[in-house]
Amino acid sequence: MNLDREILEPFILNAIAEDIGDGDHTSLSTIPAGQLGKAKLLIKDSGILAGIAVALEIFKTIDSKLSVEVLINDGQTVNYGDIAFYVSGSVHSILKAERLVLNTMQRMSGIASKTNRIVKILEGTGTQVLDTRKTTPGLRYFEKMSVKIGGGVNHRFGLYDMILIKDNHVDYAGGITNAIQSAQNYLTINKITIPVEIEVRSLLELSQVIEIGGVDRILLDNFDFLALREAVEQINGVYITEASGGITEENVLDYAHCGVDYVSMGALTHSVRSLDMSLKAVNP
Repeated sequence: MNLDREILEPFILNAIAEDIGDGDHTSLSTIPAGQLGKAKLLIKDSGILAGIAVALEIFKTIDSKLSVEVLINDGQTVNYGDIAFYVSGSVHSILKAERLVLNTMQRMSGIASKTNRIVKILEGTGTQVLDTRKTTPGLRYFEKMSVKIGGGVNHRFGLYDMILIKDNHVDYAGGITNAIQSAQNYLTINKITIPVEIEVRSLLELSQVIEIGGVDRILLDNFDFLALREAVEQINGVYITEASGGITEENVLDYAHCGVDYVSMGALTHSVRSLDMSLKAVNP
């Protein structure tokens, strides 16, 4: 997996500084300097593994002499009792890396696992699941990476790679027509080529968007199933369709059956349960 080092390296260095400070005094006081050892990443849950590539970089940053034997890769299914990797080398270095590796991999694997469950529910429907910007500050890159590992699709990464005209933009702009026209003028003047999506809250707003055009995707927010089906029929494949608002693992299939291209779910990242795992010493 290709990692963005401009994001990865500062993240690791900041996390190490936050955790270690002026030294791991517990390890320094209890374990002789230079002692070598081995540890295993023990899976204590079932799901999709994510974060192996990041963990390798964490170990390398803390101590380039650490050796890691990977047994299970990102995107693979894991079950209770599986061993994802062994790490060997300086015991002090292994213990310095332990919590950062676990915190990162547990959260990433939790996101990948939840995403994968949604993907499996949606199989055969033609609908795909999108993430959102409802991510942990500073961790968006890793959380969105986890969605992809789980089989989901990344929506825009930030405010810069798509114009998404939401309800507040429409209200502040003075209506849908003003908002769309202003967005198109802005793109033309600034010579920017990015997709345009607009959120609609009713069939009336949808009819206004269809009349004016000028967008690539329509976000149907908080529509009930009857209105959502009617909206998809009215759009008739002219625009990409996305449903959002109140979509859960339990009802996502109902939304898919309404015929939308995408469902977006903030729950993929904002309230996910981490996958349980531990880094355990391996006795000689």
